[in-house]
Amino acid sequence: MSKFASFSSCAVLACAFGLGLAVAAPQPQLDFSVAKNGMPNLSSTEFAWLAEGADWMDPPSGTVGHGRIKNDPDHPFLGNVEAIRSGRQPTLRIGDYRDPALKPWASQAMKASNDEALSGRLDVPFAAQARCWPGGVPGQLLYPAEPVYFIQTPKEVWMIWQRDHMVRRIYLTGNHSANVKPQSFGESIGHYEGNNSFVVDTIGLTTKNNYIDNFRTPHTAKEHAVERFTISPDGKELTALVTVEDPDTFNEPLHMMQKWRKVPNPLLETVCAEGNYNYFNQKLFPMPEAKTPDF
Repeated sequence: MSKFASFSSCAVLACAFGLGLAVAAPQPQLDFSVAKNGMPNLSSTEFAWLAEGADWMDPPSGTVGHGRIKNDPDHPFLGNVEAIRSGRQPTLRIGDYRDPALKPWASQAMKASNDEALSGRLDVPFAAQARCWPGGVPGQLLYPAEPVYFIQTPKEVWMIWQRDHMVRRIYLTGNHSANVKPQSFGESIGHYEGNNSFVVDTIGLTTKNNYIDNFRTPHTAKEHAVERFTISPDGKELTALVTVEDPDTFNEPLHMMQKWRKVPNPLLETVCAEGNYNYFNQKLFPMPEAKTPDF
């Protein structure tokens, strides 16, 4: 039995907005009214959520403030699928380093990354996940191709990506720690609002290999991210509205959106690190590599 299959033996509760497992004994701090009103209430082994894209979407119309960092208009992005369909070569994601939301140092860092990518050298910088590192918050929400699962317990909500079984723990404690040690996923504190919203507040994010998006938009240790997850009335789509504040990186908060669709996938094993050598000098911390075989 895999370590994830063993979750079925835990006292796991249905997620308040249809993301969780079969209902166990209701807990007073959780609201199950959404599931009772027809939202899906399926075992986590029966469905997952698959991202609808690897880039942030614009926030809903009417959102006040700055939106996402976008592609540099001088270098339009063409993904692999679109390139095949059009018979053209795919292009790289080149962020708009001239965006007025960026502080000068962040703009310069993005420009340097862009220039290196456009130079044609093999050591093109990639997203952190390309080297088996977590994508951070909120960058991990952009991971495509492999689904994410939610498991809810009375004190924590776990987000588990099929990609290398990366786990993000969201604590339902109500308060951040007095001293937060920087980590890839930081310290996330969640709470429920109403019948269908789960709000997550995150601080304590490391700056190593950790970006806001796939344009490698940087941040500092002062980054503060707030994510609001909601599920559609038909239970088939999950949406996250994200606000990122960092007074040392951005001149104003960024507002972004990501969506997932429900897929009937089981949790499969995908291992990232095995044989992941740093052939192309991708300027990310290399994975540990043994000098000699262990067999």
